Amino acid sequence: MINRIILYFDKTTDEFKDILLGHKPSGFDLLFWHEMEEAEREKILPEADYLLAATYKIGDEIFSKAVNAKLLQKTGIGVDHIDLSSADNYQLPVSNTPGANATAVAELTILMILALYRKLPLMNRSTKSGQWEMWEHRPTSFELEGKTHGLIGFGNIGRQTAKRSHAFGANIIYYDAFRAAPEHEKELEAKYLPLEEVLAQADIISLHIPLLPETKGLIGSKELTVMKQNAILINVARGGIVKEDALYQALKEGSIAGAGIDVWEQEPPKTNIPLFNLDNVIATPHIGAGTRDTLNRVLKTAFLNIQRLDQGKSPEFVVNNVKHTNGNKVYTE
Repeated sequence: MINRIILYFDKTTDEFKDILLGHKPSGFDLLFWHEMEEAEREKILPEADYLLAATYKIGDEIFSKAVNAKLLQKTGIGVDHIDLSSADNYQLPVSNTPGANATAVAELTILMILALYRKLPLMNRSTKSGQWEMWEHRPTSFELEGKTHGLIGFGNIGRQTAKRSHAFGANIIYYDAFRAAPEHEKELEAKYLPLEEVLAQADIISLHIPLLPETKGLIGSKELTVMKQNAILINVARGGIVKEDALYQALKEGSIAGAGIDVWEQEPPKTNIPLFNLDNVIATPHIGAGTRDTLNRVLKTAFLNIQRLDQGKSPEFVVNNVKHTNGNKVYTE
């Protein structure tokens, strides 16, 4: 029997490739787009049974040639790099792996909050340079306990973040396009409020929503002005949700106190963007889901979904509109 072909699009390190191959189910060949010359790509793409991608941009150029493909499986949650309308046109289901990255993103959110509150990057740099700033920053350093944490987006990642923040003693308020179930609110003592009230009341704002037309530029000058002067903003969602120029001005002028940014309007960002010059900004390279534990969970879910479809069942976690699927588009992560 001829093995089915899974075509993986993103670049890999040797170690990551070994992890991918370790999860590959029997009966499938896993091929790597970035290892192929153009002629080989032209040959393999029409033969591929399944497409697998993390952040690689995929649209009509791929879909039109992937004539044998039965599924585009996204590893992770966000699908803003995939042209879902094009996938609809070719009746190709697109699935993601909801919840598999929630722990890692939630932990990074808490890490950024604590690092900003305790000025960890600044303290690390100054101590290693021979300075002993034991007292200088105490008046402007804070604890998470007793603060109000406002979450925008209260899906899997938002709730996992709230769970950890609440354990530190923070008060939880949130906004989402869809209000959470009563049991989730009760468990986390979370209060649902309109977006502007969350922005106005919170000491900490963290973002946990996908990039959609209705969320693009959601946080700009107006919203940042509503926030408290001592508030911090954490963006572990998507870069386009926050207007970076407006954020820079708010931080530079002291309208808000700090920001932790894992995602950017352009990725990778230019090395000279103004935000990089601010001491009250922590910058990371889109590593929210960047743990081996998450990789294992995500890949397990992704390959199980491919096997499910290969066995004649409907794919799970479909995020586009194709007639024969049981999925719907999601709003929260």
